[in-house]
Amino acid sequence: MALLYKEGYRKRVAYFFGIFYKSEPTSVVLISPRNLSQLGDIYENLSLISKSAVREGVLPYCPETSPFIGGPLRVVLPENLSLEDVVHKNPYVTSGGRYKPSDCESTHKTAVIIPHRNREQHLKYLLYFLHPFLQRQQLNYGIYIIHQAGNTTFNRAKLLNVGFKEAMKDEDWDCMFFHDVDLIPEDDRNLYTCDRFPKHASIAMDKFGYKLPYKSYFGGVSALTPEHYMKMNGFPNNYWGWGGEDDDIAIRVALSGMLISRPSVQFGRYKMIKHGHDKGNEQNPRRFNMLTKTRRTWKQDGMNSLQYSFISKELLPLYTNITVDIGSEKGIMHRT
Repeated sequence: MALLYKEGYRKRVAYFFGIFYKSEPTSVVLISPRNLSQLGDIYENLSLISKSAVREGVLPYCPETSPFIGGPLRVVLPENLSLEDVVHKNPYVTSGGRYKPSDCESTHKTAVIIPHRNREQHLKYLLYFLHPFLQRQQLNYGIYIIHQAGNTTFNRAKLLNVGFKEAMKDEDWDCMFFHDVDLIPEDDRNLYTCDRFPKHASIAMDKFGYKLPYKSYFGGVSALTPEHYMKMNGFPNNYWGWGGEDDDIAIRVALSGMLISRPSVQFGRYKMIKHGHDKGNEQNPRRFNMLTKTRRTWKQDGMNSLQYSFISKELLPLYTNITVDIGSEKGIMHRT
């Protein structure tokens, strides 16, 4: 993955954005090296959460700041972890990966959309950390895995469009988090709630030395309200293979008259699970050329042109699994 972020790529992306893009100033916090022995265990505070005997209809609203938030977290991947272990450690998560606090009414309803194919090991670790992370924030949430069927070239952005559409059929979510399967948040003060503008949550990844690779970077983990999403016509459907779609999305944010919001560098820290390139997700050789055309294509290519075949929906203990056939690049080129 590092090849895409060489200086040449940064300069080309900076050129695209420099033409018309402005963003809010990013909060920069100087961080001293952290002592891992002093970081919190993600499950440490869950023992304080218990089922309430109060009837649901008379629950008070949850406090503005959850009392279970602990700050920096220790991210160590457990050996021999199974999905059954994750289920056992999250007893209040219900079918389909749904959760809401039992003793208060959450003021936030967040759907987490994760595009997926052949990443079962990464998914297992993400679920292990993500469920307690969200519970500590007292969110009403659901986790959706959008699985691309078949062996055609992977299309992350189109799967995210599918996830948005299918999740909104279930619930009137007020915030959608679009989440890569290999990124684990390292601080639960990084709230999985939406802001006034589209939010780039993964501002500081370990693979980039905990800083943005370039100013307009919008990859990894992002959050938009349904209103944000439809205002920018969702995400592009035509980026087959790895790279380019996150920059196209950032351009759409600017073209639709919005800015990018970000948490502080101190809060928006993520650890990436190391992996090689997936077969069927090779670099997209057309990505740079496609980015130059976003200004002309964003209103025609997005939610208003989304096509896919629904295959199945499974309410599993830790997530809702939605499997779809999104076609292929050749198929789409043939139809157009």
